[in-house]
Amino acid sequence: MSQQTALQRSGVTGRGDLAAYARLAKLDIYDYYLGLLVVWALLASTVRWKPQTFGLLALVLVAEVVVVAAMVGFDDVTGYRDGSDAANYGSDAARRRLARKPLVAGTLTEAQALRFSWAATALGSALWVAVLAAAPHRPLWAVVLAAVCVAASVQYSWGLKISYRGFQELFLIGLGVGWTLVPYALLTGGASGFAVVQAVLFGSGPMLFGLYSNTNDADGDRAAGRITVATLVSAPAHRVFVAAMTGAQVALIAGSAVAGAAPWWFPVALLPLVGMRLAHLVIGFRGDILRARRIAIHAHRVTVVLLVVTDLIAGALA
Repeated sequence: MSQQTALQRSGVTGRGDLAAYARLAKLDIYDYYLGLLVVWALLASTVRWKPQTFGLLALVLVAEVVVVAAMVGFDDVTGYRDGSDAANYGSDAARRRLARKPLVAGTLTEAQALRFSWAATALGSALWVAVLAAAPHRPLWAVVLAAVCVAASVQYSWGLKISYRGFQELFLIGLGVGWTLVPYALLTGGASGFAVVQAVLFGSGPMLFGLYSNTNDADGDRAAGRITVATLVSAPAHRVFVAAMTGAQVALIAGSAVAGAAPWWFPVALLPLVGMRLAHLVIGFRGDILRARRIAIHAHRVTVVLLVVTDLIAGALA
């Protein structure tokens, strides 16, 4: 398939309109923002239903969306410059939706993407300052963690380019953990063991489906000098790594109950998630990487539903 045909089938219009900027910001990928539902469900009922709680969570949501827009905007510029996006998307536009990469698709210029990313960086930083100012609690560790999340997000593929230096997998889980623990601490003043367990479970979701993306993109990333586990080891070794990370999440679910950090029935409540994890692992081992990735994405969203239900039940039983 020619690139022109791929563009046509991907629905690329050639216009630098708002839709192109929405694709640059990846507004259709909302998985990191779902952590706020878990935060809300974790709160005590006396805090959960306060108007101030909803107001702060809404402000956090906007701040997260804007920071992610900056992160993925810079990521697209870097991927466009080094050719990795063209290599990873151009040959499989029908499945990877080339239109989601507006620089490669030609719907935005590099200058437009850079202006958007810098503006989002400034606005996102200001919004996080507003979040901290409005929060009822500001434990030092949460303030520092919020600042680290913002700085690391902007420099994911820009500046320090941490995703190119071998820290991509750590970032993918760390951002989810941070964006769960920070708003929880800002609303409560601390973080319980159960909150930490759920933050890690939530954060590991994007990391797991990101591993399948890395598997599919290994050749393009290697050519661009991007260091991930997939570019450093053989395909069989990377499958073992994916299996180990999947097993670690399952072990955390079981171990948290054994250690007393979660209710004894917590692993039972999360059995549907365990089943989905095993499913995408088997499918990935069979070689259908993009299908395994889709299942892993759905598994992450199911995780959020299960955690919210679990928290509401645990709160009612307390």
